[in-house]
Amino acid sequence: MVTRTRILDISAYYHDGAAALIEDGKIVAAAQEERFTRRKHDARFPRNAVAYCLAFASRGMAALRHALLSAFCERTGCPAVVNTSFNVRGEPLVRAPEDAFQCFVGTQIDALAAGNCFLRKEDQDPKLWRDLGNTFSPA
Repeated sequence: MVTRTRILDISAYYHDGAAALIEDGKIVAAAQEERFTRRKHDARFPRNAVAYCLAFASRGMAALRHALLSAFCERTGCPAVVNTSFNVRGEPLVRAPEDAFQCFVGTQIDALAAGNCFLRKEDQDPKLWRDLGNTFSPA
């Protein structure tokens, strides 16, 4: 059985959001997010570009999802990934590293992984923390 190497490359949060699907070293599909959102230099997470690459390459979503989760579990020992928006009630969605850090220091989040950075709350200067009060209280 021949094992193929498939990589879903994602560029986000800096200049132009984009995605590319690479199979055995060759680009199978690629797209910039701005092509779908019509927002020039759209740096947000390229949700539409990712969907396009996966659909264009005719990869079954169930099979790809299984492969991604299996690889994640193998690497981290954690068998699940939570797909959710990153914000707290009353605050806008996190769209930049600065937003992520502010949300991190203002909530009960223990750690933040963004790009090649990994921050633990206990390692941060408490003077940076801000209290978002009852942000987590039920509506």
